[in-house]
Amino acid sequence: MDDKVRNMTREERLNSLIAKVEKPTRYMGGELNMRVKSGDGLYRFALCFPDTYEIGMSHLGSRIIYNVLNKRDDTYCERCYAPWVDMEALLRESGEKLFSIETKRPLDEFDVIGFSLLYEMCYTNILTMLDLSGIPLLARERGEDCPLVCAGGPCVCNPEPIADIVDLFFFGDGEELVNDFMDCYARCKKNGASKREMLLEMSGIEGIYVPAFYRAEYENGQFSRLVKTEEKAPDTVTRRIVRDLDKAEFTGDLIVPYMNIVHDRIALELFRGCTRGCRFCQAGFIYRPIRERKMNTMIAYADEQLKCTGHDEVSLFSLSSGDYTEIHEMVPTVLERYTKDKVSVSFPSLRIDSFLKDDLEKMQGVRKTGLTFAPEAGTQRLRDVINKGVTEEDLLRTVRDAFEAGWQGVKLYFMIGLPTETDEDILGIAELARKVSREFYSMPKEKRGKGLRCTVSASTFVPKPFTPFQWEPQITVEEVLRRQALLRGALKGIRGVEFNCHFSETSRLEACYARGDRRLAAVMVAAYRRGARFDSWDEHFKKEAWDEAFIENGLTIEQFANRRIGLDEPLAWAHMDALVTMDYLKREYNKAYEGAVTGDCREKCNGCFGAKIAGYCDMHCPGSKFNKAEEQEGGDK
Repeated sequence: MDDKVRNMTREERLNSLIAKVEKPTRYMGGELNMRVKSGDGLYRFALCFPDTYEIGMSHLGSRIIYNVLNKRDDTYCERCYAPWVDMEALLRESGEKLFSIETKRPLDEFDVIGFSLLYEMCYTNILTMLDLSGIPLLARERGEDCPLVCAGGPCVCNPEPIADIVDLFFFGDGEELVNDFMDCYARCKKNGASKREMLLEMSGIEGIYVPAFYRAEYENGQFSRLVKTEEKAPDTVTRRIVRDLDKAEFTGDLIVPYMNIVHDRIALELFRGCTRGCRFCQAGFIYRPIRERKMNTMIAYADEQLKCTGHDEVSLFSLSSGDYTEIHEMVPTVLERYTKDKVSVSFPSLRIDSFLKDDLEKMQGVRKTGLTFAPEAGTQRLRDVINKGVTEEDLLRTVRDAFEAGWQGVKLYFMIGLPTETDEDILGIAELARKVSREFYSMPKEKRGKGLRCTVSASTFVPKPFTPFQWEPQITVEEVLRRQALLRGALKGIRGVEFNCHFSETSRLEACYARGDRRLAAVMVAAYRRGARFDSWDEHFKKEAWDEAFIENGLTIEQFANRRIGLDEPLAWAHMDALVTMDYLKREYNKAYEGAVTGDCREKCNGCFGAKIAGYCDMHCPGSKFNKAEEQEGGDK
């Protein structure tokens, strides 16, 4: 270090590093609506997202938690994102530690570090962020002076692959849970509790899992059971739910970034949960029961956020926006209210059977944002297997409505490798795309505009915990590539259609970590030491690093990703109670192989919940027509 650098303040040194990277605005801070706090006695919470700034800043859940924590008088929540490879290199070269955006404070000086776990392929970025902060990677190696390392998000459904790295997990909705956690943290700190004493106290909070109080056992190379080592720890960890979403905290004033982010718009969460029950969809099961916000609440949020940000797009966001009870009142109300200011409305995801023709015609008046539909499978047989609940006629009617309303661009999402899939199902995807193309080009030329832009996207099926397909194997990489090639060839020459497919190696690793156990933490650390970073980015994925890490630890990807699990075998995540019962998931698994469809549970309760929240949907699901629990055929009492 030369004298000039040595004489700089830390802030000056960090600013000099920020000035050298490709995208300085990822690290600068100072954005409009950024929370600023000062004063003694504040607990410092670093809200960390293990991916780039532009991805993390688009995450609605992080926006909500940032607002919830900063509304507390005793807590200052600051943000930190995974540094891109250029910033990581500069931090290592200079000896500086990873820092928060708000105050540039090193992460190891925070009281709590909380990670958002949305995607298994971001796990090595957690290690990067800890390592760059001088924090030991393994929980057992951290002393009393280290921050408490926490994590929440959908991946907590199976926390075991990173259980040796994280001190505690938040399982379920975070709006209330994170406040209970901070209340407990503050109380333990004031009482002078040790880290173990604090963790034991926190393990009694519904929705918190402390892996240090459990030990995994194995037989014949497979997971056998999880043994509780602390009597006071719960036998099972129950997913926490916000029962009244309409009254729950939302995002408050949104931070306005200086750079473009992935979703540079206002996202209004209409409801949480789903009643459709697609058998591959983890979100459709782990966010149950469905809970809606009132239309007036949504309008108030839109007013506030448009005023404080200047955004020109409102996204009506949920797992299936078209199922919102007041959707046909919401769309014209929002459009009438904001059209004069050139604000558009978009639906990130629409069910194919959503009857929205009138709404689509109104929406196109400002700006035609993209429409996305997810048929998932190419034939009706396979759509019934996965319980998609839509027909080819539904799709063609819906895209016809969109085309007649002036849309020229649609995205169609499919999956390759779904259980029972055949080549006929693959070719059915191409045939469906061909019919969509015909729908467009059968219209009069004066209505078509510049031409059809239909993107067919095919991802690889990944079996996920707490779905009816959690026991299913993923197909091999070779088979993925063969089916992709078959589909690519079948789509060739279809007018206005282009094809995108997901990289199969990352899907393979995703399946491995989705269904893995505690032994995978050592594999991840070994891969990280070999340079694994940003595994979800194809240009940075290092297959050799992972292959060598698995060999070093005597494990294979195939034993986790490509093995069919018996319905009665122990599951590494069985101690997590997602509220939807395993008995229900097994019934759905068997119905899949019968090709039997399970209807929308707004029409008839299908008995997915156990006794803990029995009757909840009857009381709280808007528009429900449920029968009484005791009348349900085969339902859980």
